[in-house]
Amino acid sequence: MLFSVVFQQWLEAADSRAELFCYLKDQVPQIFCLKKESSPQEEEELMQSRLLYPLECFLFGEAPQEGLEKLKQGSSSSQLCGRVFKEGETVYSCRDCAIDPTCVLCMDCFQDSVHKSHRYKMHASSGGGFCDCGDVEAWKIGPCCSKHDPGASTAMETDECVLEPEIYERAERLFRILLHYVTDFLVWEENLELSAELQPRTKDNAYYCVLYNDEHHSYDHVIYTLQRSVNCDQADAQTHTALIDKEGRRAVKRGTLRSCQQAKDLIRSNSEHISLQPLRVEILHAAVMAHQTFVLRLGPWFQKIISYSVGFRQAFCQVALEANIDRDQPCLISRLMLHDGRMYKGARKIVHELIFCSMLMETEFKRLFAIEFTKHYKQLQKDFIIDDHDRSISITALSVQIFTVPTLARQLIEEGNVIKVIVGTVMDLLREHLDDNNRFFFLGYNSDKFARIQVIFHDLRYILISKPSIWTEELRREFIEGFKAFLGLLRCMQGMEEVKRQFGQHIAVEPEWEAGFSLQIQLRHILAMFQDWCSSDDEILQLAFEECHKALMQCNNQPFHREATDYYMCKHILHVRPYKVSQEPVSIHLPISRLLAGLYVLLCRTGAVERLDDSVSDMKKKLAEHPLRCVVLAAQVSAEMWRRNGLSLVSQVYYYQDVKCRDEMYDKDILMLQIAASKMDPNHFLMLVLLRFELFDYFNGSCSSKDQDELTQWNRLTEEMLYLLIVIIGERYVPGVSQVTKEDVTMREVIHLLCIEPMAHSSLVKGLPENESHETGLETVITKVATFKKPGVSGHGLYGLKKERLVEFNPFFYHYSRSQHSKAEESQKKRRTQEGNDKALRPPVPPAFCLAFSSIVRLLCCDIIIHVLRRVLQRAAEDRSTHWTEAMIQRVHIKRALLEEKTQLEHSTVEEVTFDFSLKARKHGKSVFLLLSKIKAVPSLEAQNDMVKWVLQMFEIVKCLREKSSPTASMSMDTTKPEESAQDKEKAERKRKAEAAKLHRQKIMAQMSAMQKNFIESNKMLYENMPESGTQGDCLMEHRELCVAIGPHRGSSPAGREVLTCILCQEEQEVVAQAPAMVLTACVQRSTVLTQCRGKIPTNRADGTSYPLFMPPELAVGTHTGSCGHVMHATCWQKYFEAVQNMTRNRLHAELIIDLENGEYLCPLCKSLCNTVVPLIPYLFPMYSENAEIIGQHLTLPRWIQIISARIKGLKSVTQDNGKKTYSTYHDYFRSILSYGVQEPRKFSDSIAEMLVVCATTVHRVGLQTAPNELCPHVPIMAWNTCAFTIQAIENILQEEGKPLFGSLQNRQLAGLKAIVQFSAAQRLKSSQAVIQRHFHDMLGGMWSFKNTSIYWKSKNCRNCKLCSLFPLHAACSVMYTVMWTALSLFDRFFWGLLIRLIPDVSGSSVAERVNRGIEPFLRCAALFFSCLTGVHPPEELSSTAGQMEALCSYLALPSNVFQLFQDHRDTVTPLMQRWSGSPAVTKAMKGNIQTVRYPRRRNRLIDLPEDYSALLNQASHFQCPKSTDDDRKHPTLCLFCGAMLCSQSSCCLSQLDGEDVGACTAHAATCGAGVALKLDFNYDYGETDPHLGRGNPLHLCPERYKKLNQLWQQHCILEEIARSLEVVNVMFAFEWQML
Repeated sequence: MLFSVVFQQWLEAADSRAELFCYLKDQVPQIFCLKKESSPQEEEELMQSRLLYPLECFLFGEAPQEGLEKLKQGSSSSQLCGRVFKEGETVYSCRDCAIDPTCVLCMDCFQDSVHKSHRYKMHASSGGGFCDCGDVEAWKIGPCCSKHDPGASTAMETDECVLEPEIYERAERLFRILLHYVTDFLVWEENLELSAELQPRTKDNAYYCVLYNDEHHSYDHVIYTLQRSVNCDQADAQTHTALIDKEGRRAVKRGTLRSCQQAKDLIRSNSEHISLQPLRVEILHAAVMAHQTFVLRLGPWFQKIISYSVGFRQAFCQVALEANIDRDQPCLISRLMLHDGRMYKGARKIVHELIFCSMLMETEFKRLFAIEFTKHYKQLQKDFIIDDHDRSISITALSVQIFTVPTLARQLIEEGNVIKVIVGTVMDLLREHLDDNNRFFFLGYNSDKFARIQVIFHDLRYILISKPSIWTEELRREFIEGFKAFLGLLRCMQGMEEVKRQFGQHIAVEPEWEAGFSLQIQLRHILAMFQDWCSSDDEILQLAFEECHKALMQCNNQPFHREATDYYMCKHILHVRPYKVSQEPVSIHLPISRLLAGLYVLLCRTGAVERLDDSVSDMKKKLAEHPLRCVVLAAQVSAEMWRRNGLSLVSQVYYYQDVKCRDEMYDKDILMLQIAASKMDPNHFLMLVLLRFELFDYFNGSCSSKDQDELTQWNRLTEEMLYLLIVIIGERYVPGVSQVTKEDVTMREVIHLLCIEPMAHSSLVKGLPENESHETGLETVITKVATFKKPGVSGHGLYGLKKERLVEFNPFFYHYSRSQHSKAEESQKKRRTQEGNDKALRPPVPPAFCLAFSSIVRLLCCDIIIHVLRRVLQRAAEDRSTHWTEAMIQRVHIKRALLEEKTQLEHSTVEEVTFDFSLKARKHGKSVFLLLSKIKAVPSLEAQNDMVKWVLQMFEIVKCLREKSSPTASMSMDTTKPEESAQDKEKAERKRKAEAAKLHRQKIMAQMSAMQKNFIESNKMLYENMPESGTQGDCLMEHRELCVAIGPHRGSSPAGREVLTCILCQEEQEVVAQAPAMVLTACVQRSTVLTQCRGKIPTNRADGTSYPLFMPPELAVGTHTGSCGHVMHATCWQKYFEAVQNMTRNRLHAELIIDLENGEYLCPLCKSLCNTVVPLIPYLFPMYSENAEIIGQHLTLPRWIQIISARIKGLKSVTQDNGKKTYSTYHDYFRSILSYGVQEPRKFSDSIAEMLVVCATTVHRVGLQTAPNELCPHVPIMAWNTCAFTIQAIENILQEEGKPLFGSLQNRQLAGLKAIVQFSAAQRLKSSQAVIQRHFHDMLGGMWSFKNTSIYWKSKNCRNCKLCSLFPLHAACSVMYTVMWTALSLFDRFFWGLLIRLIPDVSGSSVAERVNRGIEPFLRCAALFFSCLTGVHPPEELSSTAGQMEALCSYLALPSNVFQLFQDHRDTVTPLMQRWSGSPAVTKAMKGNIQTVRYPRRRNRLIDLPEDYSALLNQASHFQCPKSTDDDRKHPTLCLFCGAMLCSQSSCCLSQLDGEDVGACTAHAATCGAGVALKLDFNYDYGETDPHLGRGNPLHLCPERYKKLNQLWQQHCILEEIARSLEVVNVMFAFEWQML
């Protein structure tokens, strides 16, 4: 009722602003600053009821619910999505339909759009963008998803206002008041006072000390400062710091003005000690703080109200953009933008989200906002440069939402010349780096500031991203103006950062070069886009070329140091200014020259080149001058002439030719040289090249030298000069230079990359230049030139070049680096050799030049080239090794010239062909032809013989074509002879080798036959006594009888010696009980692989009273011991481990992948992770004599039970009878009962005994997560437990993979298992007899006295022990302790599984089948155990997967029908069963009150995952952190064990683990995976992973690799794989993994 009166007063008031402010003046401070500490929930409720509800009542003129219902009836849903992306959120872009790469969809819209079936890319958003669903200008087809498609044909049109005039008027009035209120407080300065309308009635002395976020101070710095300044503990300081980083500011103290001022001074002084810049701190009155807090809450409220109706959105935009009454003041939204750099994070976020949901959702208002944004663009960028926050939270990041809209971009060019504005902004910011010549010089530049300036180039790219299809006069005029401004920027780059060759001493300080190349990389796509715009209009293209030419001439007006002079060679004169690259300054930055070359080629493509005036031809030498200098500089650096200039110049030359820069640097220089070569006289052009390479005098014969270094430099420069000429003449794969397309160019690049070696998709992409849309064009051509070989379970897929494309290989491909050229040449020669061909790498026939470039081929037959070739070949023929190199001979242009002449002769008549290289090459006494014939005999050129022969053949072919005679008669034999002779030789060699191998085989077979006959003669008696075929069945039966592991009829154990080699010292030693110990490397780890209750790992009791005697049936966690199978002497291992420890101590700051404190080390051979060693013990042979059957007859089951019962009672009476009878005497008594026929326990050497202790202690420490204590009575129990668990894990994986029980294990697994079993068996000999007897009493006591045994009530496991008496009865004599405890551990709660399977109305055969199926895993485990314990070979049936039950029972000395045991021992077993079934625990289980485990146990696997990674991302996008209420993006992580979704990299879900703060993933891994966690990477279609979505390709699950990961987990090899991979990579990241 009170609030209805309030808003009625607002409605009736003449000045609503004053009434509203009066209300806010009273209410806001009461809600937000009334108490020192108020709960956020209470604040929220009061704000909703006292502030927002009245505002909504005023807006609707009635109750908000009623008004909203009426509004919904007449409105429709928006066609635009407008979802604002958070940092890291996954976004999608369709490669087929998006207008540009910035057009993206959110997860939900993408899943419901047509683009899901297209070629798409996915990326992690940097934040600040929004979904383009519904914007027809962003998509070629499918602009709307199914949710946002209203069925309309157009989108992004301003809807008509559907609000009633009264509501619209109230909305406009309320928005105007509140938006002014919001703006005033968001741009608040510390020294400002509240306006009279908001001044509190009584001003309290209550202030807040507010600390603001910056990027100069780290978390630790701020925490330290707060602890020192405001007397808070570390936890509070951490909370303050986290919130300051998140929201941008935080009130760290509330108090009087004086106390807050003291806190401010302390914070500033303490932070200045750490950083040169103090933290920003302000003191705000409590009332001001309250209003600012309310303003932040008004932001989301505005967004909610605007989303109700288009009318509300239009009213808000109208108010935000309306001109200020004071003309000097900007509109409200401009005020907010201009103060963006001074606002904190939370305030910026509110403003940006308001702009997104209002002005950017309406076409007309988006245009008006873009005009305002462009008007203030320069100031906004200047504010951003001095700001220290990321661009994602800067208002300048909104440029991508404005400049990428094609219609809006054209409008801004026409009306605001935005190109000129952006370029002018860059120039203003870079003006401080101009030198006296008006060129950039970046010495001592600020890298952070420079990086921010470079971001502005993104806006220029956005404006140019979509070229116009229709040009207006206004657009032409403004574009050319903008182009001129851009040329002004390039003019400052032309010739910048010149370098001069260093003589004498090495350069003292490396000059700055990164800034210049960073600028070049930023401009790379912009230069291409300007050229693309120019190519779309002939008039613009010609105007742009003229402006670019004019700018270049202005740059080249710098005078030379000397006047032009004449140079003579072969009767030709060149008039040019002298210049030496090696002596004078030279720059690698020539953007205007290169832009001019690009525009010239576009003119050639359109045919407009004919309309150019003669200025280009007149300036041809000047056009070639600077690009030629760059090429020569690169050649001289390659020739190591600039060694003293340091690595900076080497790096510049590398990037000059690298794929990142070459298309707008090196390639354009080659293009300009081709332009010059097409315009100049060929002899003059070659003379200019020789002059700039400083080889003119060398080839003119006017200089000589005996200096070896100088000769080497001349040789290298000659190689580079010849290579340049090959490139100028042969590289024609540029649209406009020849008739090729962009697809042809990409195809050629891919072919030459694959000629090096087969490559992965990512490697090919890296080797190809990207366009402005980040596309390489690879997908369109790859299937035409290559075949894809899919990857296996490891590695990645590779592309291999198709055989028919190999002929296109050019050994002088100009994009090869030196190393790539060598690899490609070697690879192709090897291929040709394998195919039986010669090694001559013939150049392919290039496409013909376009008309404008056709005169370039004259270079191949001019006088200068003939002269150069003659000089090179003459030096080679004279075999003066210091004056020539093999690379020179490779690069002579004879091959290219002859191919050109042959091509012209084949397509024209002899009279029409003016190309006469072959004629000139045969002239004179020392002709090129004769010299070429001579060098065949040069020994050092033997590798080039095949190529020389081919060139000579080409001479004859061209000669025949000129003479119009058939080359067949004279050349048929010669042309085929090299290949035929090579093939014949190879065939003859293969035939000779085959005959030799045949003779060798015959000789061996004859020897074997003779030895066989000799053996039979020597052993006639043996063969005479062999059984006939009819008796073979009896032999098989006898063999099976021998395959019994236990009992009176146990088979024999292997008697051979086991001799092993130490991997460290390579010495051999036999495994003997009394010998020094041999050990196996091993890794003990806790495991949940077999768990039946995922996530319920029991914790050990703090008092240490945990008694792990029985392995629980649910196997919540087990202790697994695995080995890599490598053997060492114990002493060698100890020395190795000590060496590792010593080496680690010396590397104090090195990151380790092993935990030495816990005994971890890497296997010396295979680098597997280990933490202990297992001693190798020979088989423990129990007595097996002729008395065995007698023992079996006397030791019947009743007798055995009687003896065990007596033993238990005896132990119990000894315990109760306070020392009347000692353990030793009773131990002797017990041994007398069962000692008949049993040997004394064997003695072990001290070394083996020591290693038994080492291993047992490690198993105990890791398994129970306790401190090492070798005297603990639980040590032997844990040894038996790890044996039992390891056997079950191995049986589980064999069953999972469908492999037979025996014969399938790897050697290392088998060796490790045998060692573990023998180690566990040895515990009864090594451990204290008192400890063993206690465990014996506790374990077997539960079998006979279910109601009276205390251990039964504690553990609840003893109810199973009864059944153990049914298993190998006769084994008690020989392996009493080991068999009993391990069998109990293996068997655990099997009987419960039987119990719940006994269902009424089920046939007896069905019950028997279920029982057999339930006990089979136990029998398999028992078979593995006894095989490793006794060494008795199992029957052959267990080496297959079918019909194992009978063989298992036979091997374990059991009847094939297990129920026979109950029948044979009915009188003995029945009382036991009755007592067992009468147990209260059994009764509870029957009623379902106790959870039971079914047998066979459920086998665990990793969870099922969707094939498409997008589906998984979609699932993760809906994840809500259970402990966080904010809407900040989390980093969800999926547990592959149980499927739980968790927070990672977030402080919201921190918990305590062993007294340490850990993240949710670490805590979950401790309970779900016993500390093991898995990381899975999805692959994209080419078999490669894409961390952080860097490449953006669609990702899919690789089933084979996921299966392999599952296998590694089940085999407990995860730790091993991680350690081995880290050891190989040898890179450790400074990352707090425990906080995940």
